[in-house]
Amino acid sequence: MNEIESLLDSAYELADDKAKFINELRQLISQKYSPRGSQPVDLVRWVPIDEVQANDYNPNSVAPHEMRLLHTSISADGYTQPVVTVWDPDISKYVIVDGFHRYTTMRLNKDIYDRNEGLLPVVVMDKDPNERRAATIRHNRARGKHSVAGMSSIVFEMLNNGATDAEVCNNLGLEAEELLRLKYITGFAKLFEAREYNRAWETERQIAVKLKYEETHPDEQAKP
Repeated sequence: MNEIESLLDSAYELADDKAKFINELRQLISQKYSPRGSQPVDLVRWVPIDEVQANDYNPNSVAPHEMRLLHTSISADGYTQPVVTVWDPDISKYVIVDGFHRYTTMRLNKDIYDRNEGLLPVVVMDKDPNERRAATIRHNRARGKHSVAGMSSIVFEMLNNGATDAEVCNNLGLEAEELLRLKYITGFAKLFEAREYNRAWETERQIAVKLKYEETHPDEQAKP
């Protein structure tokens, strides 16, 4: 046993909260010594599941069969991916950006809960509300899983919070035509129809698609 290991053993034995001690040690290594400390995955923390909360905007959904498979996977292999979160100081909880079903698996299954002593592996991102939603969409789209309804809701919120069309497309990985369709599904385009609408970012192709879409999908245009 080398000197560093001996010192760590002594400090660990003196710690009243072993999990907290390990989290703080990992945080020190990541922030002070790791050349990749800026990457969320460089610091995986085990936190009480009661300190983790689902978000209210995730458009991803998983069938019961897939949830059973996820339980089997975690039972057999343990947690191989942490839950992605942001820390919300207003509620003093970690809010999920990605990994709701990994969280739910522990929440609903006593065997998973007991095996991990109620501690969930998380990484923490520093994101504002719009960035959180964008990060959730990017995670879902990278796996090919998201619902149109949930996606539309997030697009509406981002636009309503002041994001431009270009910012929404760049952050969510959308094509202009995809954004246009989602704007009409939510009624966002109709909402601003009577106001001066900035089309500086709209391309000629997008405007042409918009006109064609209005002609072929009159029922999807929200009423004022």
